[in-house]
Amino acid sequence: MGTMRPRLLRRILATGLVVTVGYFAVTFVQVWTAGRRDQAHRVEAIVVLGAAQYNGRPSAVLTARLDHAAALYQQGLAPYVVVTGGRAEGDRFTESEASARYLHGKGVSDDAILREVQGRNSWQSLAAAARFLKARGITEVVLVSDPFHAARIIGIAEELGLEAATSPTRTSPIEGMSEFRHLLTETAQVGVGRIIGFRRMVKAGEVGREVGGAFLAR
Repeated sequence: MGTMRPRLLRRILATGLVVTVGYFAVTFVQVWTAGRRDQAHRVEAIVVLGAAQYNGRPSAVLTARLDHAAALYQQGLAPYVVVTGGRAEGDRFTESEASARYLHGKGVSDDAILREVQGRNSWQSLAAAARFLKARGITEVVLVSDPFHAARIIGIAEELGLEAATSPTRTSPIEGMSEFRHLLTETAQVGVGRIIGFRRMVKAGEVGREVGGAFLAR
């Protein structure tokens, strides 16, 4: 009887490991597949996820996203382009300000550009954008970002009550091993977010950073 318990425990642990590995393996394939699927169609707004900007100039990553969003807008897919992203500490401009200026230079009317200026991560940006879009009666959106980002932002958008599709940029400078590392990170985030909810995952991460910062400050 005593030897049965350790044996049973090992079987339970082994089964749990197999299930966990299988779950994240399937999630990896879904993240990879989502990034290679373009769902662009006529919607009420195009939403561009923010990325770094340097003194008002979009980074190469953000530029690739904005170029793709501008092309979709010029094709007549939506009357509005939503730019997202707040200001990092020490920055003079928000990501959305840099994005709006760039899009205006690409021929997008200023009246067609809606700005989300507070978000510091994908959840915050999409949550803020969802609030003012819904206030305008807008729920159908196409999300533009890097391919590896597609599965997570569609999950976040659906959790926020948006009818979302994705149209990843094909000119991202993130490729090779860097892209693979992003895919692994996204797989972990999507896998956990689907279980506990993307909002809870972000909140847990924020609490963890606060606790860690307080511990290091001692």
